[in-house]
Amino acid sequence: MTSTYAVLSEGLEKRFGEVRALDGLDLAVPRGTVCGLLGPNGAGKTTAVRLLTTLLRPDAGSARIAGHDLVREAAAVRGAISVTGQYASVDGDLTGRQNLRLFARLHRMRDPGGRSAELLDRFGLTEAADRPASTYSGGMRRRLDLAASLIRRPEVLFLDEPTTGLDPASRGGIRDAVRELRQDGTTVLLTTQYLEEADQLADDIALMDRGRVAHTGSPSELKALIGSYAEAVVADPDALVKAADVLDRLTGAEAAFDHERGAVGAVTRDSTLTLPRLVRELDAAGVPLLDATLRPPTLDEVFLRLTADREVAAADQEVAA
Repeated sequence: MTSTYAVLSEGLEKRFGEVRALDGLDLAVPRGTVCGLLGPNGAGKTTAVRLLTTLLRPDAGSARIAGHDLVREAAAVRGAISVTGQYASVDGDLTGRQNLRLFARLHRMRDPGGRSAELLDRFGLTEAADRPASTYSGGMRRRLDLAASLIRRPEVLFLDEPTTGLDPASRGGIRDAVRELRQDGTTVLLTTQYLEEADQLADDIALMDRGRVAHTGSPSELKALIGSYAEAVVADPDALVKAADVLDRLTGAEAAFDHERGAVGAVTRDSTLTLPRLVRELDAAGVPLLDATLRPPTLDEVFLRLTADREVAAADQEVAA
């Protein structure tokens, strides 16, 4: 019976000496979906990817990738997945076409030329196909790298920071490619430092912290966890502190400053807070307003709030101990 999940892990642990990089990783990624694996630096994202792609062996726990046991059937796992890392793995001395033909031959494909041509066309690289990859722009090299990872039509594709260092147009091209992969039924596990990227692409997000998954859900479900975002844009920069005091009192959260825009904002879980009340309170405090909003939070704001909450909880536990 085929599993509903392309990636399913329970209690995965990985230690490096005294450092516990993974501390009970539980992850469930349905087939044909995009899962964003997010977390602060040191949360264990890269270790999780390396372990789930058989580059590392777990110290404890279990996982199944594309229906295969991660440890007992490691070869079958490798046959079902592809991995694209943060840096292009293509050979700069070879042309784009030669790179793809090389990967196709390594996988013993019957028609390496045909598959290479198909992927070059799919990723908009046909015109540059016979130029050395060293002459490609960063975005073109990343597209070529992604094309190489799709030579075998993998069941699960791991993308580790695929758009790092790219300009906005190149990032958009990679995002379009990920959307097409999902439409084709490929399961994608994506780590990224661009939270708006995960917001646009991911069906579900697993927020990692301290080596385990702290929160899971769709982008909208995670946003609902922390309520709304209240923001005031002031006419006088000297009034920012006064506006922050009002927001601190109304939301119960520490306000964040955006001095460039002359704005201050805070996340609130208070469902009774309304925009008219926010405006009245700011006006009563003598804050000269240009604009005020009460809106759903961005994924960046969710990320900062949820990780901050876990840091506070961890600190409280240490004090209690």
